[in-house]
Amino acid sequence: MLKLFRATAILEGISYLALFGVTMPLKYWAEIPGPNKIVGNAHGVLFIAFIILTIVVGIKKKWGIKKLLIFGVASLLPFATFYVEEKYLRPEKIA
Repeated sequence: MLKLFRATAILEGISYLALFGVTMPLKYWAEIPGPNKIVGNAHGVLFIAFIILTIVVGIKKKWGIKKLLIFGVASLLPFATFYVEEKYLRPEKIA
């Protein structure tokens, strides 16, 4: 389950950057809405998966509320899922 969680964290971060860094400008500046719809849907699914996996893994690993809140906030900030993957989800760092 940890490998899935790590992959989801990375993909969620990539989709966040793609959504706001690439497809939103395409939609509003170039009037090309198609890619935004696709990436937006993918980002939504990955965001929900990240939150669910945070809860499931957090319960399984008996994480405290502080760590769960860090992951929750990380899901809302660009680049933050990359940070939590590196700091908390590496096999040698997981508790």
